Amino acid sequence: MDTVSSKQRSKNMAAVKSKNTAPEIHVRKILHSMGYRFRLHRKDLPGCPDIVLPKHRLCIFVHGCFWHQHPNCKRATLPETRKEFWVEKFKKNKLHHDVAVNELKRLGWRPIVIWECETKKKDLLAEVIVVRIDSQKIESK
Repeated sequence: MDTVSSKQRSKNMAAVKSKNTAPEIHVRKILHSMGYRFRLHRKDLPGCPDIVLPKHRLCIFVHGCFWHQHPNCKRATLPETRKEFWVEKFKKNKLHHDVAVNELKRLGWRPIVIWECETKKKDLLAEVIVVRIDSQKIESK
């Protein structure tokens, strides 16, 4: 059962940012410190990736574990109320992302995902980023 009114819950959910979130900023700081230069939220690319490294043809999506239902993550909960709505919402989020990733690949871009929970330990974040970027280099060959 929800501990706040539906009006307050609606207000809370409407306040959730989709750009320049704390996890995005953590990833951007690490990338910058590693010498990467990038563009933000390129609307001309499918899915409007959070971070784009044009020189490397790399797109980074920084996904919230709740909103994108990160598998096996404690943050990927299903709300108790309006379960049908949330299941459908999460399904649409995944479909939208999958379509964008396929289109980016078709256009010659290399998309990767960094999950919100992976940004919590800043000392490990650089390692996660390097591993994901390197794995994309191997896949694109």
